[in-house]
Amino acid sequence: MENLVTGADTAAWVAWHRTIETRRRDALFRDPLAAILAGDRGEQVARRMNRGSATRGAWTTIVRTVLIDELIARSLDDGVDRVVNLAAGYDTRPYRLALPGAVRWIEVDTPDVLDRKRALLAGERPRCPLERCPADLRDEAQRARVLEQALDGASSALVISEGLLVYLPEDIVRALARDLCAHQLVRFWITDLASPLVRRGMRKKAHLVAPDARWRFAPADGADFFEALGWPATDIRAVLPEARRLKRLPWILRAVVAFDRNPRRPWGAVIRCQRR
Repeated sequence: MENLVTGADTAAWVAWHRTIETRRRDALFRDPLAAILAGDRGEQVARRMNRGSATRGAWTTIVRTVLIDELIARSLDDGVDRVVNLAAGYDTRPYRLALPGAVRWIEVDTPDVLDRKRALLAGERPRCPLERCPADLRDEAQRARVLEQALDGASSALVISEGLLVYLPEDIVRALARDLCAHQLVRFWITDLASPLVRRGMRKKAHLVAPDARWRFAPADGADFFEALGWPATDIRAVLPEARRLKRLPWILRAVVAFDRNPRRPWGAVIRCQRR
């Protein structure tokens, strides 16, 4: 096993968490492709990042997955006909969600991640038209090119950046927000947020990960960070109370929920922003 966990490894790690949930009798979702994508590497990374435990921390990914699923469904009800998933990793929503056939789904990620995913899922059929566009989203020119390509022909678009922003410097997050604002077709933006407290906890594991897998972005002003950039958060789903609702909150954190009181600056959240 390599010494450092890379950005590509985090895709396998997240897929492993979805595999754990899928195997439960009371699973909140079923993702039979997750195990294929996670492979052995997903469990290896989970154990490395969590002192030998293959399951610790999986609840956060599981809750995040459910919340984004719910917000995607709401966006489709609001008339979205294009979904652009930035840093899609090993996400399988085009294969497992009930999607209208008129929706086109675009996945954007680095060439190595998309090539491996394409090979592993070669025999699987998505439920809507699916395209994959390689790009390094940290590069301004590549970002502009891929957004132009992904949004071509859309009438109302949703952009998803699940598990992406935490790895980006703040200046690139701001640039991405401006880029999305420049495209009038983008109506909604779903992303996840972590607080500075959570980022400090992840910094303790910095010696385990490569530079591209280190946490950088956790705005102190929470969801309000996006409003100043033209993307007010109209739906905010705080992770801790939602985990309690979904019966996935670890017992050790049950007392902490009471202290997660600021709805716009939660410990962690999934938000849906709508163009101002």
